[in-house]
Amino acid sequence: MSDSNNTTVLVVDDEPDLAMLYETYLSAEFDVRSANDGQKALDKVDQTVDVALLDRRMPQMSGDELLRRFREQGYEMKVAMLTAVEPDTDIVDMPFNDYKVKPVGRDELIGLVRTLLQRSTYDKQSQEFFSLASKKAALEIAGNDDTPEYKQLVEQIAQKRTEIDTTLDTVGAEAAFRDLSSHTI
Repeated sequence: MSDSNNTTVLVVDDEPDLAMLYETYLSAEFDVRSANDGQKALDKVDQTVDVALLDRRMPQMSGDELLRRFREQGYEMKVAMLTAVEPDTDIVDMPFNDYKVKPVGRDELIGLVRTLLQRSTYDKQSQEFFSLASKKAALEIAGNDDTPEYKQLVEQIAQKRTEIDTTLDTVGAEAAFRDLSSHTI
């Protein structure tokens, strides 16, 4: 995880006042860039961006399209969809890390960025688990938890949890054997 003073957050929202408010909330702790449309966001993004906060509903280029373009261009920053759009099953396959429905207050916004930064220090399996869990929670809050996509998401979470548990068991056993071999009798 980056030191928060060296963390760059990209805020993308077509409502200039809201983008400026988010920038004000975050700028005491993070380096913040903001853009009011997808093309400007593409112009401001680079490999130094650690977290992107994307509105989904924007003219010309939606946040969904912007996210797709970020991933196609190889940007691996953590992404939260920060939007007034209630989540639907279309989010299941989107490559974001968290989903929040507006309005979002100062403390929640800062907490979201900190959480995403913390998750970036986790191994890949754990990061995938938290991304899936975030999607599950978003669908539950929106009342979209009785769909085939939701059920598939629950199955993916269970599988990811099993993979993580297996990895932990393996690492634990390897560590135990290392400990035994380091002792002389």
